[in-house]
Amino acid sequence: MTTRPRVLPGLTAVAALQQLRTASPLVHCITNDVVQSFTANVLLALGASPAMVIDPREAAEFAAIASALLINVGTLTEPQSVAILAAIHAANGAQKPWVLDPVAVGALGWRSAFCRDLLQLRPAAIRGNASEIMALSGLAAAGRGVDSADTSLAALPAAQQLARQTGAVVAVTGEIDYISDGEQQWAVPGGDRLMTRVVGTGCALSAVVAAFVSLPGDRLANVAAACRVMSCAGEQASRQANGPGSFTPAFLDGLYHLDQSQLCAEGQP
Repeated sequence: MTTRPRVLPGLTAVAALQQLRTASPLVHCITNDVVQSFTANVLLALGASPAMVIDPREAAEFAAIASALLINVGTLTEPQSVAILAAIHAANGAQKPWVLDPVAVGALGWRSAFCRDLLQLRPAAIRGNASEIMALSGLAAAGRGVDSADTSLAALPAAQQLARQTGAVVAVTGEIDYISDGEQQWAVPGGDRLMTRVVGTGCALSAVVAAFVSLPGDRLANVAAACRVMSCAGEQASRQANGPGSFTPAFLDGLYHLDQSQLCAEGQP
């Protein structure tokens, strides 16, 4: 039986966010076509620097100089798979961390096999919904494309197993996010249902995870801090928004203005 992890302290997220804003990491995003602009705006609002270099002839060169690399397979194509492999090998050669977002793994065959092969290239972190993480770990999952029919807590054992198999920090996201390195776990509550009515919040979170894994210190805590920063901004935005249309600008403003009082709000340790 899995013991529920402790909730990440707000001050841990505060310290990581301050460090990110000082460092302004350059995040190389090979991500899906639907979310490129939103992902870039999220990173900019937080204080990181985004770049979308996706051509196979340039991806490796850029991955070696970026602070971190995001691989998101949401709109995977054969040419993109070539760029992904080139970028990962270059990032590994330059000792730069990379993050895998296994969008719709378990629902589609080619991308599932491709992402399982990528695990051999040692991602620093993996961020997915419950069904994606369960499928990637080899456990049975119930998903419908990018939608998860499994709960994040139900997927925690799969996240722990996947972390032990790969050496990555694994974040399984849902109503409560659970982050594991295979031995230790953090829980990150919060967010808002409106976040599921806007395209790209999960994909953008993976880019934010990439920004945070580029920071020195405890990688498990840094990934959990990335999840808390996004969920907290979602909470703030939901109080101002009337629906999905007004949520997006409020969310970006929330990221930009996020501070200690919000990350350490009532209900947070």
